[in-house]
Amino acid sequence: MPLPREYTFQACSLARSLEVVGERWSLLIIRDAFFGVTRFSDFAQHLGIPRAILTERLAFLVDEGILCRGPGARPRYTMTSKGEALWPAIRALVSWGDDYYAPDGPRRIFEHTGCGGDLTGDGTCTRCGSVVAAREVTMLPGPGCAPPTAGDHVSAVLAGPRVLLQPIEAPPAPPADR
Repeated sequence: MPLPREYTFQACSLARSLEVVGERWSLLIIRDAFFGVTRFSDFAQHLGIPRAILTERLAFLVDEGILCRGPGARPRYTMTSKGEALWPAIRALVSWGDDYYAPDGPRRIFEHTGCGGDLTGDGTCTRCGSVVAAREVTMLPGPGCAPPTAGDHVSAVLAGPRVLLQPIEAPPAPPADR
């Protein structure tokens, strides 16, 4: 029996936040959206998430105003301003994980695109002192970055430098046989 999503008897902002982002896979979907993943198939492949669960989580995140679903049969999912406001929490969780669970060092290093300064765990630039918004962050491979997963073009793109929230484009189609 699945656990209920609501914390009915908790009159607390943290409980309300967990109702939205606390389910398994939700924060990883949000993380990947910051990394530039926009297509359903890319989320599914990169995360290894069952398609039915991904469908439900994406719909819920859209309903909650975290992501926006584009039109068409193959929509793209993009971050809303409400979703972008989660960046400090995502950054803090990544930093905490790097500190306690990354024996080879961080998989990714975050720097301020404007001045090239490294970001602290709370998202402050070590060079200019600014608290840096997600759209002003460049992500670089760190010492703990694993090689890209074979057949996963998202992990190949994420193995190089990139500005957050820039959409990852579809891989080129293989050449047609003649």
